[in-house]
Amino acid sequence: MESGLEQRLQCLVPRALLDPERRDLPCGDAQGLLPVELAWQGTQLRSIQPCRQSGLPLALTPLVDPHVHLDKAFSWPGFPNYSGRMQAALELNLVEGQERTAQQVLERGERALDQAWRYGLRGLRSHIDSGGPCSRPSWDALLELQQRWQERVQLQLVALAPLAHWGSSEGLALAKRVSAAGGLLGGVLGPPFPSSGRDGAELDQLLRLAGTLGCGVDLHIDESSEAPAAGVQLLVQRLERFHPGVPITCSHASSMGLLSAAQARPLARRLQRLGVAVVALPTTNFWLLGREQSVSSGFRPLAPLRLLQQEGVAVAMGADNVQDPWYPGGDFDPLDLLRLSFRATHTPPWERQGLMPFTTTPARLLGLDWDGVLRVGGPADLLLTSAGSWSELLAHSPQRRVLRQGRWLPPPDQAHPDPRLANLG
Repeated sequence: MESGLEQRLQCLVPRALLDPERRDLPCGDAQGLLPVELAWQGTQLRSIQPCRQSGLPLALTPLVDPHVHLDKAFSWPGFPNYSGRMQAALELNLVEGQERTAQQVLERGERALDQAWRYGLRGLRSHIDSGGPCSRPSWDALLELQQRWQERVQLQLVALAPLAHWGSSEGLALAKRVSAAGGLLGGVLGPPFPSSGRDGAELDQLLRLAGTLGCGVDLHIDESSEAPAAGVQLLVQRLERFHPGVPITCSHASSMGLLSAAQARPLARRLQRLGVAVVALPTTNFWLLGREQSVSSGFRPLAPLRLLQQEGVAVAMGADNVQDPWYPGGDFDPLDLLRLSFRATHTPPWERQGLMPFTTTPARLLGLDWDGVLRVGGPADLLLTSAGSWSELLAHSPQRRVLRQGRWLPPPDQAHPDPRLANLG
């Protein structure tokens, strides 16, 4: 039995985030938004009713980020990459990894999770540099944080290791630890591809290990403006010969955006048939990619989201790097990513497919219990903004309040709080 007094809130909610079985709820306006009155008691939503009130604040359900790097977050001050080049980022990352301690990762991860929680994230998938000297301290720290934060932010972990590492005894030991923690196996697949073709054999090795242990796989793949989709093509070929029967995610898939539609569609259909998901990462890719090209436009490739969605591929969006050698900005604010992505990918928020990469799709990729759709009896969780329309949200980063388990989180410092967010909890 839920305790506490019933609370109510009138707000605008995307119809795509309201129970699709509720035939009594209208379709929403031209923006896909529906004014509703929500009622909750304790941690559960008790009712959802349409209302006629105008001037209401826009609300979403707490969002999910399927690709971050908590182990190296906030390391930019000590390891700045002023050139913005990928090779420099890699070199600095290796140096930082040699010095990384469990205490540093604890502090970085605690800061990141606290910001994510207060900004309105409820789930994160973090890749961890693995297979080198920083592997054990990073895993020790983030497994501790996973337990410490489990009631607030669901944290899923991926071992990011060289593909060849999974064929060693150390790789097997790491894979068993990852499996026990409910994590995924990962690696990097992209140019320059060795002429020996050993990438294919090493990829087979990883897939078979993942199948044996029942671990999902999340690969950094084709994060490049060269060799269009060569890594994705290789992965698809291998999976068509042997599928481990576990979830497979292609993170980045940036150079797939260099293919023509006629080339990309057949590949997207193969991904869909194999059940492979794609996580696009525009922030870091826009910063790093395209610097070597001689064209004045500095074209920066990105996975073709709309085409992938049209072919039925599960597509999500992630923030990737935050204030580290790979990208100097970011702060785990999902609304900043959402605002950038709408501009970068032509996926407008008033369309269902514009919201899915931040809500229901990443929730499914992380295997979360809740898909992020508001239903009676479901979680009383909400991300309430000061925006009164999608246009307002896209115009500037809005103030917000976050409702988690039926309680409003303390508001961030706001010199002039928006009246639409006043008097909440």
